[in-house]
Amino acid sequence: MIPESTRKEILRRIKAAEEEHQVRVLYAIESGSRAWGFASPNSDFDVRFVYARPKEWYLSVDLEDRRDVIEYEIVDEIDINGWDIRKALKLFWKSNPAFVEWLKSPITYVDDGFFAEASREVLTEVYSIESGIHHYKSMAKKNYRGYLKADIVPLKKYFYVLRALLSIMWLERKREPAPIEFDILREMIKEHQHLDNEVSKLLDIKAKSEEKDMGPQVKVINEFIESELARLETISPPKNHQKRDIEKLNRIFKESLGRRS
Repeated sequence: MIPESTRKEILRRIKAAEEEHQVRVLYAIESGSRAWGFASPNSDFDVRFVYARPKEWYLSVDLEDRRDVIEYEIVDEIDINGWDIRKALKLFWKSNPAFVEWLKSPITYVDDGFFAEASREVLTEVYSIESGIHHYKSMAKKNYRGYLKADIVPLKKYFYVLRALLSIMWLERKREPAPIEFDILREMIKEHQHLDNEVSKLLDIKAKSEEKDMGPQVKVINEFIESELARLETISPPKNHQKRDIEKLNRIFKESLGRRS
């Protein structure tokens, strides 16, 4: 899925980031279309990571004013940036969709053997189904209304909308964070054979198309999207009633810093 030469270059850049910023990368993954399973031949490699600094860095009066991201200018097909562990865990507590999807990525570059696994262990406790549904609903509406109502449309936007809607269906039915792989999410429409067939055709086209290629509107898929968006306007996402304990995230934070080599 990731060419070996590209993987080696990504690992080289992660190591260089560690040395440049004096941090330790705890977890690094592929996000975006390559992790989702509908990349184009020229899709970027979207590398995201979580890093920790020495303990002393966090014992500062001005901690809240210190920069908690590492970002690099995009100069080629590799887009790489990361979050400080404290930022990542604070956003995790708020069910940040990006961080939750990082935890579920099928493509891993770096794993320290603790941080990601410990975070996954508390995922169902921390994650808000209500927040997840709101996020994916907003994503679906924005991309559908902005890109997919014309006669000729950007093909990749179909998958942004479909992934969001199928994730909502997963959340509603299974009451757990949705996987990010599109092939797994398609389980939600396996009984809709005609729709599923059209999605398969679109995937075949997408796999051979450039990232910005356009194509004719797919009526069956548009009808499904409109039907789901209309349905979502009539329901209220389930409220979270489970008891949450932020001390579990504090323990992940402290132990991750304690494990620093």
